[in-house]
Amino acid sequence: MRIGYLVSLYPASSHTFIRREVHAVREHGVEVHTFSVRTPSEAERSAPEDRRAFSETTYLLPMAPVRLARAHAESLLLNPLGYARTLGLALKHRVPGARAFVWALAHFAESMVLARELDKRGITHVHNHFANSGATVGYLATRYLGLPWSLTLHGISETDYPAGNLLPQKLEAANFVVCISYFGRAQALRLISPDHWDKLSIVRCAVDLRALPPRETRPRSGPTRVICVGRLAPEKGHIGLLQAFAKARVTNTELVLVGDGPDRARVERTIAELGLQNSVRLLGRLPESETLREIARSDVLVLASFMEGLPVVLMEAMALAVPVIAPRLAGIPELVEENVNGLLFTPSAWQELADCLRLVASDAALRARLADAGRRKIEQEFEVLRAVRPLVERYRTGKAPATNSVATPATGHVHG
Repeated sequence: MRIGYLVSLYPASSHTFIRREVHAVREHGVEVHTFSVRTPSEAERSAPEDRRAFSETTYLLPMAPVRLARAHAESLLLNPLGYARTLGLALKHRVPGARAFVWALAHFAESMVLARELDKRGITHVHNHFANSGATVGYLATRYLGLPWSLTLHGISETDYPAGNLLPQKLEAANFVVCISYFGRAQALRLISPDHWDKLSIVRCAVDLRALPPRETRPRSGPTRVICVGRLAPEKGHIGLLQAFAKARVTNTELVLVGDGPDRARVERTIAELGLQNSVRLLGRLPESETLREIARSDVLVLASFMEGLPVVLMEAMALAVPVIAPRLAGIPELVEENVNGLLFTPSAWQELADCLRLVASDAALRARLADAGRRKIEQEFEVLRAVRPLVERYRTGKAPATNSVATPATGHVHG
């Protein structure tokens, strides 16, 4: 059994959970080869772990014309009927419009190069993360080769246009589909016939507890440190977070923002407009190891997003025994239980978020209780070696289990 993992961009600093999954699947004795459509920038592979992943990965782009021509000539000669059928499938598996037609041709071109790489390595099964262009390339290549193919779904964006228009066909073609949350699974189920529902089951994204830095003990006299980790983009809700932080008016508290993106200038303006220059710090984009250290030295982690799947950064904070505050949306309530291992607020309800910030920043005993429960939750359900066991089973059997459920490893109970 040789599994090919295909991602549009691998490694990527925002998708470290894929690298963890690959390593964990290998630890279970499965041979895994990694493939990426695009080559990551130097910034995306700055961490030592990402440099190792980069050195082990086969890339399709950028592509030399000779490589493209050779791959298509070989594919056509080896299986002319399959080549023609895959081209026809590529032209059908698209949204309307001239631009989509050009993209379909590009996906077909890349899929034949991928097919040759898969065949060369004796890959027996291909797994994609995210139902995006990379999944289209994997879907086409495996249809040409006649290989089993599977898919991991992550967030609501995969059901939006244009990916959402193509998702039903992908779900029906896949041998199995894993979803990181019940919420995500429900969104996928509404797109397909109940005849295909048994293909979809839950496999959590997870964290490697062995790779986390130690929790840092902060002096009681220092400010309470609230951290938010995420791309500075509109959907992450940073402007609302700043408004809530200003409303909370908690003394001796600082807010640290880790991340960069298109909303940075707006975030900086809002900090100035709200008079928060002395209590908010922007650290920019940091490597994974530094980000984890920043979380480990914080008292609270907060997210204010408008849309999410099931954020891995919440898992990382909980694993580090850092209490979390998050919006009550998508798969988050499957991880964060209200007032048990974290605090939840209504999305975009900034006064509610301000109340949560005020409560958790001023109550050290509450923080300790939430932190202890959060760590236990991760150990029971979101530790990577345990979390990937159902996925390894699927690779070995080639299909989803008879029941669409996820077990909590520590208790053996099944939820579903």
